[in-house]
Amino acid sequence: MAAYGQLVLVMQGGGALGAYHGGVYEAMHEAGLEPDWVIGTSIGAINGVLIAANRREARLERLRGWWRRLEQLAPGPFSTFATIARGIPGFFTPRPPLVGGLTAPVGVDLASYYSTGPLRDTLAGFVELEALGRPTRLTVGSVKVAKGEMRYFDSRDMRLSLDHVMASGALPPGFAAVRIDGEAYWDGGLYSNTPMEVVFEDDPRRDSLIFDANVWQPTGPEPDSLWQVLAREKDIRYASRADSHIARQKQIHHLRRVIRELASHVTPEERSQAHVRKLDSWGCNTTMHVVRLLAPALSSEDYWKDIDFSAGGIQARWQAGLDDARRMIERAPWQAPVDPMEGVAVHELSARTRA
Repeated sequence: MAAYGQLVLVMQGGGALGAYHGGVYEAMHEAGLEPDWVIGTSIGAINGVLIAANRREARLERLRGWWRRLEQLAPGPFSTFATIARGIPGFFTPRPPLVGGLTAPVGVDLASYYSTGPLRDTLAGFVELEALGRPTRLTVGSVKVAKGEMRYFDSRDMRLSLDHVMASGALPPGFAAVRIDGEAYWDGGLYSNTPMEVVFEDDPRRDSLIFDANVWQPTGPEPDSLWQVLAREKDIRYASRADSHIARQKQIHHLRRVIRELASHVTPEERSQAHVRKLDSWGCNTTMHVVRLLAPALSSEDYWKDIDFSAGGIQARWQAGLDDARRMIERAPWQAPVDPMEGVAVHELSARTRA
């Protein structure tokens, strides 16, 4: 095992923005940093299965092939209009207009603007499901439609299929719900688009180096038009409060270190008592290095950026992920000493630290 423990790759949902993940993985792959555990929501789940359900030597090729399959030849704005009108071949296609309009009772399995039927067939040609979970663990997040609860499907605990991946990417009203064991699920990004909590709440916790690939901008300039307001609101919504979640986890892990330190000063006789052992169980010595990679905004981006599957857009985002991850790997800040009372160390690469 590496000195930092397990290597984890966490990927946000974000449609076409997920090409950034591809570049991040390429940099990890070329550096010999193959993830032990991949966690994703929506497009992050799709990228996740392309990594985890393939042999290591085939992963990058399959991931590249998938994104090339999605590239649209028309430039940015024209590509977006074509996507809205015709969908993406091999990914999703428009449904016929509903008789009765928006109020037609077609059921949650069909209540969407597009069908993702083509996605299943396309993904099947890019993955080796028999390789899933051996050795790379995969976790994908989805939301229960009826209960509004988040659920993480984990290859450590169950056999995953393409249904689980498609459920994680079933973002309404564009895409319809996907059923797992009879229950309808929607895109996990509705609840938690940055599924970092899975690592922090894992049982048992382990020392981890976590590459956290974010494709939405949590900070940005004030908008001065309604169109810019729509775009900024979308960024804030899907950035998913990642900053506050990590800050909270830093507090929790600090308290776990404090508990463990206090427990070390208890006498052997006191430690043998059941209530003291229970209190001591809340302590922890694990160290989590969080490598936060925040994708840069392209100058051409607007409200529709997550459906910009133009070849230029995909290539630019992939290259940005590659450049950012290479820069962070070269710095390797996780090799520096960590305060013994701090359980979470955050290393960020963003617009503020990219230079």
